[in-house]
Amino acid sequence: MALQPNFNRGAVRSAPAVDEGLRQYMLGIYTYMSLGVLLTGLVAYFVGSNDYLLYSIFSSKALTWIVLLAPVGVALAIGFRLEKMKASTAQLLFWVYAALMGLSLSTIFAVYTQASIAKVFFVTAAMFGGMSLYGYTTKKNLAGLGSFLIMGVWGLIVALVVNMFLRSSGLDFLISIVGVLIFTGLTAYDTQIAKAAYSEADGLEMTKKKSIISALNLYLDFINIFIYMLRFLGNSRN
Repeated sequence: MALQPNFNRGAVRSAPAVDEGLRQYMLGIYTYMSLGVLLTGLVAYFVGSNDYLLYSIFSSKALTWIVLLAPVGVALAIGFRLEKMKASTAQLLFWVYAALMGLSLSTIFAVYTQASIAKVFFVTAAMFGGMSLYGYTTKKNLAGLGSFLIMGVWGLIVALVVNMFLRSSGLDFLISIVGVLIFTGLTAYDTQIAKAAYSEADGLEMTKKKSIISALNLYLDFINIFIYMLRFLGNSRN
């Protein structure tokens, strides 16, 4: 979805002011994204470390599907309604989304050891940081790469659905490797898009909206890298 900036044509600033504005804008994006990851982690750990709570939620197929699909609904609400909703509403939905993702990811604590989860998290953070820095600093236009990677996401979804029936461990490993590569690349692309979306003439409301949608994109990149890496680097509790 393309945002339509509300330009204030009377606002004219010097280059240093623009640079400082861009730094503050990107800092806001990374702050939203980091706090979202933190909220997801706290919710996942709280639920995942409580056997009774975990069983109560995921022993019901209906409730399990609600938990898994609810984040999708919230993400679509943010994506399609962002222009019409207030920035405060979008921010609230972002926190709700992060919490719901934590709930859906809580099962990893029943499958993998906490040590391997922590290890994969820090590896993910290092990869994400490096690629986001590249996306921010490179002069190369990553639009072509981004389009290719987005098509790759759809191919990844198809492969996941197919493997639900095949249950092939080899295909599952390949999907995990490709998933890491796709979302690592998208980290650089989404960072460049976030940077390009900044305009010194945007009002506060528009700036906040852009920050939230950009933070959501980067949050999804981070979470997906983590999930796919955990599938082949995580150590099973069994």
